[in-house]
Amino acid sequence: MKNPPMFPAAPPAFNRFETEALLQRNTLGIIMGGGAGTRLFPLTQDRAKPAVPLAGKYRLVDIPISNCINSGVRQVYVLTQFNSASLNRHISRAYKFDLFSSGFVEILAAQQTSSGVEWYQGTADAVRQNLKNFTQGKYEYFLILSGDQLYRMDFRKFLAKHIQSNAEITIATIPVDGKRASSFGLMQTNATGRILNFVEKPKTPEALKPLEMPKEILRELKLPENEPRYEANMGIYVFNRQALIEALDNDMADFGKHIIPEAIKKYRVHSFPFQGYWEDIGTIGSFFEANLDLCSVVPAFNFFDSQAPIYTHARFLPATKINGGHIHHALLSDGCILTEATIERSILGVRTVVEGNSIIKESVIMGADFYAGATNCPTDRPPPGIGKGCKIERAIVDKNVHVGDGVVITPRGKPDHMDGPDGMFYIRDGIIVIPKNTVIPPGTWI
Repeated sequence: MKNPPMFPAAPPAFNRFETEALLQRNTLGIIMGGGAGTRLFPLTQDRAKPAVPLAGKYRLVDIPISNCINSGVRQVYVLTQFNSASLNRHISRAYKFDLFSSGFVEILAAQQTSSGVEWYQGTADAVRQNLKNFTQGKYEYFLILSGDQLYRMDFRKFLAKHIQSNAEITIATIPVDGKRASSFGLMQTNATGRILNFVEKPKTPEALKPLEMPKEILRELKLPENEPRYEANMGIYVFNRQALIEALDNDMADFGKHIIPEAIKKYRVHSFPFQGYWEDIGTIGSFFEANLDLCSVVPAFNFFDSQAPIYTHARFLPATKINGGHIHHALLSDGCILTEATIERSILGVRTVVEGNSIIKESVIMGADFYAGATNCPTDRPPPGIGKGCKIERAIVDKNVHVGDGVVITPRGKPDHMDGPDGMFYIRDGIIVIPKNTVIPPGTWI
């Protein structure tokens, strides 16, 4: 494709209703499910990364899907290739649209076809392998999203900026200061927001200097003009139809590393600076801290926003029952049963059972898929729940785990990274993780 003219024709002005109509009719959402999710292991040992439980009752994939639904994007594909059974189950139960709309949320797993037998080699390759499915519809815009981020974005504003700037590709960016800049891919933009260059994780002051945000953009965003800010790539993109087809007409594997740097040379690529909470929760450490922050009096991310709710599978569970105890700064999900327990700055997932005099501090307990005695409760192992007199701190306890009486789980005195015996526990980023379906005998000290 030839370079665009220096002064392209001014795009038409779109009002809110026209933008919403374009989103509903002409935009396809594509959520990247990621690879094997090794950075979130062992939470991804038996499930796809987008299916990892979040905030007690949600899944990671609920975040981008909810952002799409709240923005009017009702046609969404989720691309995945590892352990997708639970993700399929969750999406089929949670996202059902009425018969009189064209809305859908569907999984596209990697598969062998006449044109290829390889699994997805990266984000761009995943979209390329499914491009035939995507272009069968009359979509003009393709919204490409990550499946392991926590944020709330109005994609109507994103698309409006894309259209008004006459862009062929728009990249969502977040302003970061110099301390964080070297951890991201950074965009160099001009005063109109057009991206001129992309640099992956620059390390030196000399490399950072030309990447500072223009003062005109800082002024527009009401950011201090005397403090350098840099536009970091969020991994959220809008492509025009033809730009996506042409940009993927190669064997490059990844959007951030390969496609975007090349596209900047050929297409009108603009940035959409986002101001709000955004966190990449692709590691155990970031996942843990993002969850615990939700226990704050005023958390950075607000799940209580009634104007833009986060949707998930409706389970029709009873209210949580508390038989005495002490609870401070905690999230208790549906159907929990607590007896004389102490819960401090922790999250308890659905159907969590905590027996008498147990103490849980700074931990994420993901709950269970069933209660003791339920028809789907295994008979060859104890039921899920936390036994009597247990002490758990700075831990993630995955679903359906049985913790026997008197068990102690703490990372104190242990290395930041280790694998426990027989896969009973793992330590990542200084956090103890108990894998799904584990049975911990009474009196065990971890």
